[in-house]
Amino acid sequence: MFPEDASYSEKETFFREKFTIYPVSCDPLAGGRSDIEWLDAVLAGGAKIVQLRDKFSDDLALYRKALAFRERTWKAGALFIVNNRVDIALLSKADGVHLGNTDLPAGEVRKLSSHLLIGVSCNAAEQAATAKQRGASYFNIGPLFQTETKKKLTPFLGLEGVKTFSSLCDLPFTVMGGIKLEHVKELVALGVGRIAVVTALTQAKDIAKETRRWIETIEKAAGQ
Repeated sequence: MFPEDASYSEKETFFREKFTIYPVSCDPLAGGRSDIEWLDAVLAGGAKIVQLRDKFSDDLALYRKALAFRERTWKAGALFIVNNRVDIALLSKADGVHLGNTDLPAGEVRKLSSHLLIGVSCNAAEQAATAKQRGASYFNIGPLFQTETKKKLTPFLGLEGVKTFSSLCDLPFTVMGGIKLEHVKELVALGVGRIAVVTALTQAKDIAKETRRWIETIEKAAGQ
């Protein structure tokens, strides 16, 4: 179990050392299932890091949803990350926030909270090289492959992007974008420990079962 009162250092260590799946919610792509139903399923499947990504709810609805995510992730011993919304992350006592390149600067967010894990998206080498300097706790490399959730974001970085970007910064990193189960072995061989996915789980018939399948595949590739 991940303790409710964990320190920043404990959260960062947990994040860095965990070889696992990193599910990201997307209500419109979940086949009529709500984000809460999705969350219950990925947690039942063993997910230990989850991200609430909601671009459509109003502030009150998002806040209430974040509180529900927080309660459930505490009970499951999982890290809870909020996409984009620093205010919601702080108010819901999330473990972290993930920031895109048009969101608030990581360094300014760090001034608001010393305990938040702060992730930053990197689609260019310079962004990865400066992630630590900019105040990030971890960085995401992507999108790697063509994906429904990042249609307008190019280039697709592929395996070479993972090699290049990961060599530019010693922070822990995640990868995302069009990743399939057949990519896992190659990604883990490149040092990838945390694979972020959206539709691989939101569109699964049995989300809990598919979550378990991803975790088992990643752990097997990592020799765990």
